[in-house]
Amino acid sequence: MTFKSDIEIAQATNMQHIRDVAKSAEIDEKYLEQYGNHKAKIDYSFLTDNAGKPDGKLILVTAINPTPAGEGKTTTTVGLSDALRKIGKKSFVALREPSLGPVFGVKGGAAGGGYAQVVPMEDINLHFTGDFHALGAANNLLAAMLDNHIHQGNELGIDVRRITWKRAVDMNDRQLRFITNGLGGKANGVPREDGFDIVVASEVMAVLCLSKDIDDLKARLGRMIVAYTRDDRPILASDLNAQGAMAALLKDALKPNLVQTLEGTPALIHGGPFANIAHGCNSVTATKMALKLGDYAVTEAGFGADLGAEKFLNIKCRVANLKPDAVVIVATVRALKHHGGVARADLGTPDTAALDRGLPNLLRHVENITKHFGLPAVVAINRFPTDAVEELQLIEDRCRALGVNVALSEVWGKGGEGGEALAKEVVRLCEGESKLEYAYDLEDTIEEKLDAIVKKVYHGSGVALTPAAKKQAEQLAALGFGNLPICMAKTQYSFSDDPALICAPDGFTVTVRGLKVAAGAGFIVALTGDIMTMPGLPKVPSAEKIDVDSSGKIQGLF
Repeated sequence: MTFKSDIEIAQATNMQHIRDVAKSAEIDEKYLEQYGNHKAKIDYSFLTDNAGKPDGKLILVTAINPTPAGEGKTTTTVGLSDALRKIGKKSFVALREPSLGPVFGVKGGAAGGGYAQVVPMEDINLHFTGDFHALGAANNLLAAMLDNHIHQGNELGIDVRRITWKRAVDMNDRQLRFITNGLGGKANGVPREDGFDIVVASEVMAVLCLSKDIDDLKARLGRMIVAYTRDDRPILASDLNAQGAMAALLKDALKPNLVQTLEGTPALIHGGPFANIAHGCNSVTATKMALKLGDYAVTEAGFGADLGAEKFLNIKCRVANLKPDAVVIVATVRALKHHGGVARADLGTPDTAALDRGLPNLLRHVENITKHFGLPAVVAINRFPTDAVEELQLIEDRCRALGVNVALSEVWGKGGEGGEALAKEVVRLCEGESKLEYAYDLEDTIEEKLDAIVKKVYHGSGVALTPAAKKQAEQLAALGFGNLPICMAKTQYSFSDDPALICAPDGFTVTVRGLKVAAGAGFIVALTGDIMTMPGLPKVPSAEKIDVDSSGKIQGLF
């Protein structure tokens, strides 16, 4: 049997004109800014004009810790929204924009897969509407203004050894992690060490995704810390008078992007902070628009529930006053067997013993969502043809013992039709009560918050701060940042800070090697393990397989 690739399926789709998609979603054309026939931006005034309209139900899609076997979280998110429409519900899906780094690297894009995709997938995975270019430009404008201030006399007394702001590019380029610039004489600036982050790790990205309107955007941009003086005084972007020009570059990027699924379900795709570096959720603006436009708004959080969902709940929900009505936890039999120690080549072979060894990873995420955060949940098993009946039954039995139902999802091969059972369970959950309990109080100390995340969410024995991190925690508290939420920068592959500790380890200690404040975004970033803000390309990058023919048709994207 021959399977079509994702891009072949997407390119064979007869897409609706974006005006018709907007009309079906009851979006007045006055809010629509078209980018060709199949993409548009929705003006942020839509939210102001519709402030009195009731919100729909919010559904968060998360997953187990990712594995090389794949889980299909975005595919499930898209397919669930299509399935809700299939059973007669008005749904809307809100996703993150893909970064070019993973697209050309190893992970791939973020437009879903099979028959549960958002289109035009080539545009979404590449330049789209230019949001990331605008974010990179705003980031680098601030960097240029900072270095220009130093070159022109350094009136603010900036310590060039304590500049925290980096330049950014949306590409995996390890050569740029550490650089020396300003060489070549006095006319070329002040020589200093510098470096690049990938755009999705820039604080400007997090600020855009957490801003409620353009005034909030400007205020947050102005609060960003770019450097310190010799006497430990933080230098803000507003000290350089940079926030206005940055906001001017971002005024269109702040508007969510409207596209469609393969089945014509309206989709908002906006913002894309990495979940193992930043908070890993699409923009507050897009989520709130989806809640106004649909009776059910389906959104996702990056990587496993220990990263994306934890940050969605502890950071985004706090900032935006949101609360999920139901949570979907995505898993596959193959991925759980990987957590059980099975080699990738053998994942298609039925093995209930290995599955049983790997199931604690899923069950821990289920318990976290239902018991610690207090939210109703369903497990969606992204079904593969090699899954044995007894394997599926084992997962169902173990989840039911925790009071959570399991729904098989076949949206990759069947689209919305393959997700109807999941959609019905989600609707049932949304009719019940939902209460969100945060993992920590904002009034807790920085160390207490870190300890709460490690113990309650990761199930470790506690947190250990290096001497440098302890000093940074004291300095941040003294500067008035002690009451901010925590954004953990941690490996996505494990509950711990060691990617080799898969499944459900316990008794481990998470070491925080550094703390830095993202004052504009409004959280403190805790650096663990060897997490980097500028990834590198693999030995054989996906870019080697991508091409375009003489007619302009892209090939090999997926």
